[in-house]
Amino acid sequence: MNNALILFFCSLLILGCKQIKKEQMSRVDALPYFEDASFMPKWISPNSKKLESFHTIPDFKFTNQNGETITQEHVANKIYVVDFFFTTCPGICPMMTANMFVVQEEFKNNNDVLLLSHSVTPTIDSVSVLKQYALDKGVGENWHLLTGNKKEIYDLGRKWYFVEESFGEVKPVDDFLHTENFVLVDKKRHIRGIYNGLNRASIAQLIIDVKALQRQSVRIH
Repeated sequence: MNNALILFFCSLLILGCKQIKKEQMSRVDALPYFEDASFMPKWISPNSKKLESFHTIPDFKFTNQNGETITQEHVANKIYVVDFFFTTCPGICPMMTANMFVVQEEFKNNNDVLLLSHSVTPTIDSVSVLKQYALDKGVGENWHLLTGNKKEIYDLGRKWYFVEESFGEVKPVDDFLHTENFVLVDKKRHIRGIYNGLNRASIAQLIIDVKALQRQSVRIH
């Protein structure tokens, strides 16, 4: 292969990489807001007064794998990602945890970003069980595995994070909560995205969107 042909293919590769980067950045400047289980996007300016009465995640109080009490104060002025799992899950949870680990590694040196994983079997997933799970899975400082009152966890997941996408269907607490969805929440506790926690492309988009929210926060301030 002559030098001219090599240079031609190198140029195509560089242009292709630039195009991929452009595509990755194409939707990040203005993420939508979500307020119900239909997950219909609402395009609202971050400075709009509409957000004063818009859906926000309520106060909460749970315990993490280190025995620390985690409340809404810990996510104040933070971007955070939420999921619901249980340590004995043989199916989707290991893959969800592995993908949440990918998110953790992307932001492990970034104090703006937290991860909250809520156990849906809190009577089984005690602090000590969560601690061992955290050690086994490489859970770091910014990733909280949470246990607590089952009804509060289920209500939070279904009524506020809408993780089951049940379109308003009311389910009893005894109806098991099992979902692969990850939810992205901004610094004002508004939902800004929902992602398939089993899908690599969806996780990649989640990472892009977290970075978008970080840039948005900088512009607002």
